Amino acid sequence: MPQLSSILLVDDDSTTNFLNESLIKRLGLVKHLHVAENGAQALQNLHQTCLPLSASCPDLILLDMKMPIMNGIEFLEAYALLPIQKQQHTVIIMLTTTMLRADLERVKQLPVAGVLNKPLTKEKILALVQEHFKAEAD
Repeated sequence: MPQLSSILLVDDDSTTNFLNESLIKRLGLVKHLHVAENGAQALQNLHQTCLPLSASCPDLILLDMKMPIMNGIEFLEAYALLPIQKQQHTVIIMLTTTMLRADLERVKQLPVAGVLNKPLTKEKILALVQEHFKAEAD
């Protein structure tokens, strides 16, 4: 199983963040784990960790859909405007409990690699890492 350089968790629920952090750390999947409580904080984190492009720039962003200040779709819309070199190495997965059809259609038009239903589990995170980062292990 490849170890990622950096993961960014974006969720306004502190319990969800705690559980996801614990799971990811227990699995030994990442060197650097960052947490943001909304899309605006996540964008600020990207500006701080990805300028210049570095190893601390997230390989993976696990993004909640419903958040105050800036939700997941608004984050993706802003992310799509970033220079392409900042986007090309990051996989974004939307985490949600429910999704309206209109939201799902909008998400398909944005730079997201997939959608997972909450909660994040060992099986889900391992399958996602295997699918999107398998070549890094070879």
